[in-house]
Amino acid sequence: MFQIGWLRLVGGRLRQGWLPVVEATLAATVAWAVAKTLLGHPEPFFAPAAALIVLGQARGQRMRRAVEVVLGVAGGVLVADLVVQALGRTTWTVFTVVLLTVGLAVAVGASSISVVQATVSALYLVVVPPSTDALVPNRFVDALIGGGVALAASQLLTARQPLAPLVAEARQTFTALAGLLTEVTEALDHRDEAAALAALDRARQLDAAVDRLQTAVLAAGEALRLHVRRRRHIGRVHALHESSRQVDYAVRNVRVLARAGVALTRLPVASPPELVAALRSLAEGVRTAGEALAADLTGQDEAADRYAEQTDEAALDAVRTAGRLLTREPPLPIIMIVGQIRATAIDLLRGVDADDVAVLSRVDEALGLPPL
Repeated sequence: MFQIGWLRLVGGRLRQGWLPVVEATLAATVAWAVAKTLLGHPEPFFAPAAALIVLGQARGQRMRRAVEVVLGVAGGVLVADLVVQALGRTTWTVFTVVLLTVGLAVAVGASSISVVQATVSALYLVVVPPSTDALVPNRFVDALIGGGVALAASQLLTARQPLAPLVAEARQTFTALAGLLTEVTEALDHRDEAAALAALDRARQLDAAVDRLQTAVLAAGEALRLHVRRRRHIGRVHALHESSRQVDYAVRNVRVLARAGVALTRLPVASPPELVAALRSLAEGVRTAGEALAADLTGQDEAADRYAEQTDEAALDAVRTAGRLLTREPPLPIIMIVGQIRATAIDLLRGVDADDVAVLSRVDEALGLPPL
């Protein structure tokens, strides 16, 4: 039984992480083949090594970071090769290599990770004898080859549809948030404390989904900058970058809402029908907001506008329905839930590019408060 569970866990991890495995394998192999076969380098260790380092650090980050990693590794290799040729392999060589590599990396503003990568790459060469005394060390060229191949490999599988992973991630994030709201709603409707606790536990895990969405936004922006013909779409990615901040706020709001839901299930009162209806409307608003952003990314402007209107209607309906509860002096958990419904509605409407001032006025008016 334990072995079956373990195999399922391993299989699930491989299904989710197959892309890095393929990229790393292809990049390392191609980098080795280019340096070994095409250029005739006898031991091109740093070609696959640099490829693996770049893929491990640069995916989903800005091109500046990727180039920084490539140059850091290559620069460390070059410094070490030159120092070893001049001083040999002694304790002073280690001192000089570390001093020069770290000093140069800090001087050009490299990140701490790149400083470490450059220094480790340089130190490796102090203990590994060079196979050639060429004026331009082979291992410096190998590092450049590996970095270049890695950058190409990181974009290869998404070259035709660079926005497809981002669209999928956006839909998945909003679907997860809508599903969480539905779980909270069902728990409150049935006064099920165990289900409410399970929903709260899921809410605490949604931060990882937001992180994946924000990483996908950065990866898509990087991919578009490498595709000249598709750079016209980069404005849509920037818009989603701003929207992802609102998603982060919405996830935090729903987590507070779920916590208040647990408290409400512990009270000897049933959840008001208006509260259940408001939460269901909010869940629908979350779902359509995700569809609006996905449609905008894929250039379906009419569909994006239609889904944005549906989001507007559902979010305001949720606030309007929840606002009726405030006239009855409800218990504190209900007041907290109504407050989080309001906050989440604001984040949803801002996420679909509504004007900030207009959003606050319309949401508060729906809640029954005087407009700003």
